Amino acid sequence: MISVETALAHLLSLVERLPGENVALRAASGRAPSAPLAARHDQPPFAASAMDGYAIAGDAARGDSFDVIGEAAAGHPFDGALAPGKAVRIFTGAPLPAGATRVLLQEDVARASDRVTLTAEPGVGTHIRPAGGDFTLGTPHQPDRLLGSRDIALLAAMGYGTVTVTRRPIVAILMTGDELRPPGEPLRPGQITASNGYGLAAMVEAAGAEARLLPIARDTAESLRHAFDLAQGADLLVTIGGASVGDHDLIAQVAGDAGLDLSFHKVAMRPGKPLLAGTLCEQPLVGLPGNPVSAMVCGVVFLLPMLRRMLGLPAAAAPEHLPLAAPLAANGPRQHYMRATLGPGGLTVAERQDSSLLTVLTDATHLVVRPPDDAARDSGETVEALPLPP
Repeated sequence: MISVETALAHLLSLVERLPGENVALRAASGRAPSAPLAARHDQPPFAASAMDGYAIAGDAARGDSFDVIGEAAAGHPFDGALAPGKAVRIFTGAPLPAGATRVLLQEDVARASDRVTLTAEPGVGTHIRPAGGDFTLGTPHQPDRLLGSRDIALLAAMGYGTVTVTRRPIVAILMTGDELRPPGEPLRPGQITASNGYGLAAMVEAAGAEARLLPIARDTAESLRHAFDLAQGADLLVTIGGASVGDHDLIAQVAGDAGLDLSFHKVAMRPGKPLLAGTLCEQPLVGLPGNPVSAMVCGVVFLLPMLRRMLGLPAAAAPEHLPLAAPLAANGPRQHYMRATLGPGGLTVAERQDSSLLTVLTDATHLVVRPPDDAARDSGETVEALPLPP
């Protein structure tokens, strides 16, 4: 068996950044930017009024009066210049007239016909948004994450109608096992509902990939060979189940017969020990164990970092270091990823850590990482923890 760190290094070596493609801004949410992004103009592109009121030139004091010579509204600037003693009725967002130095608030003036008189002290604020006050031409925006709603709003303001993003990795997911039936189908004796493939598909899609959920493969070499053919064209093939060494665990054998260049088989971790990886006809293949929690934990620990590399994103943030709400016994020889929930008193590690219990995983917020042979930990001690994706 190899360590988790060695396994991850092998897996990352199997993939590389995918090429970029241009997409409309409306289609860019959830995508990874692949080219430098910089503002194409100042924002705002002109000095603008921050309030409704009257634009004037120079200073003002209570009792001063001004002749109103025009109006400026958003999209309808005043065509002219302001001189001292003159004012332009102006509305929020309207371009500031030439010569204007401040905006008098409409609630601070009294208007009679075409003349306004300041009825309160104007204060120090000018109520003007300067040109380029938000950003200027060339301001960079290079988020180290998938583009979200705030990024899309900013890129729209920066002048982007299309964005160059990294192509979505296509991940083919293959569940294997004679006992599996799709969700919603009635179960006969000895059958169970397939679940982990659906969870992994949701996980990789949330991470920016495109999931291709293949038909469930039976525990026969012929069925597996057919499934491998269906996975052609994907950037990554993920198999679930059949990665161990039992009589019905055929992934390594069938893939080997098809030319698998095996990188490793078995990792010193819990859950997830029977994990294999390699290259099958130039296609990266990761064989995950069949227990639902084992597959999902391996998705967090291994698949998500692989996808980030394929998307050109930096490695995920370092694990969190959080206190324990209760003591933990010493760990065994394998690195243990323990389901835990973060509360006011710290992390509470679930009592039941069986790798078949999806309810425990669903209720968890973190995976507490126990190194091999880690000593017993007391309540309040800080431990390493990986936040679980939604």
